[in-house]
Amino acid sequence: MRKLKLEMQVSLDGFTADANGEVSWMVWPWSEREWPWDEALRQHHNRLTKSADCIVISGRMAEEGFCEHWERVAADPANPQAEFAAAVVAAPKLVATRTIERTRWRNTALLRGDLVAEIARLKTASGGDILTYGGPTLASALMDAGLVDEIHLFVNPTVVGQGRSMLKDLHRSVRLVPRQASAFAGGMVLLEYAVRQP
Repeated sequence: MRKLKLEMQVSLDGFTADANGEVSWMVWPWSEREWPWDEALRQHHNRLTKSADCIVISGRMAEEGFCEHWERVAADPANPQAEFAAAVVAAPKLVATRTIERTRWRNTALLRGDLVAEIARLKTASGGDILTYGGPTLASALMDAGLVDEIHLFVNPTVVGQGRSMLKDLHRSVRLVPRQASAFAGGMVLLEYAVRQP
């Protein structure tokens, strides 16, 4: 069975955005020509992305420009993020949405039905692992349904105080098995867990 890997960037206190919805506190490239992550973290991130042959994102992430952004970056080989962007563009992408009527993005399909049933079916199909860049709502729904197999948390060296909790809509406790903790030179800490299924 294919694994579903949840990747999230969070603050030290577990938020994906601050109280105003801002994410400028993340150690992330806010310029398309810069990538402040150190080389070891970049390579780890690229390997994680390439380990999957399908990416699931939320409708909100899609509407905010996820696909267009990475297509633009992938088209520029001089961009330091081009390798990651090329993997994202090449992978089939599924957008979980109830509001988007049709896809306008390359290599992308819509998941408009029962999210839990669709992802459960996808996990039993042939192919490599599935990666989701979870927003809190999507991540919570997948965790609630027991569909997530691994969690990869990229913990930024920032305390936000208030904001959007990374699993704000989770309705049950979930036991995790620590796999790896890695500190990187740029200040990021990566925490990897396997999810102990009920």
